[in-house]
Amino acid sequence: MVWPEAMAVMPESALNVLGEPLQLCGCEPMTGWYRDGSCRTDGSDLGRHTVCCVVDENFLSYSRAQGNDLSTPAPQYGFPGLKPGDHWCVCAGRWLEAYEDGMAPPLRLEACEQSTLELIPLEVLQGHAAAAA
Repeated sequence: MVWPEAMAVMPESALNVLGEPLQLCGCEPMTGWYRDGSCRTDGSDLGRHTVCCVVDENFLSYSRAQGNDLSTPAPQYGFPGLKPGDHWCVCAGRWLEAYEDGMAPPLRLEACEQSTLELIPLEVLQGHAAAAA
């Protein structure tokens, strides 16, 4: 099965970690630094929200314990809260931290923005690639 977002490619020249056109990460809920469904970034994104994850309960619990509760809705910000299986653009540094602690969620290589490679080696990302089941 192909991820539904895999059909959409970003109109900009953004590339993914494989050197191909960046694909959308997710739109339900809407994710990304630009809240356009992609893990694109720019210089004002200090967290570098470039890793497209398929969040799981372990990561949601881990993130909450680190002070970033991604599962509780925040309607004042239009944030419905994440549940396992949702696709979300995670900060590259936080994903790497979770990886080092054995809590990294699977990710979608085709939707991870290329600048992720400045922090995380491609081999590490490939080892956590989600199966397109």
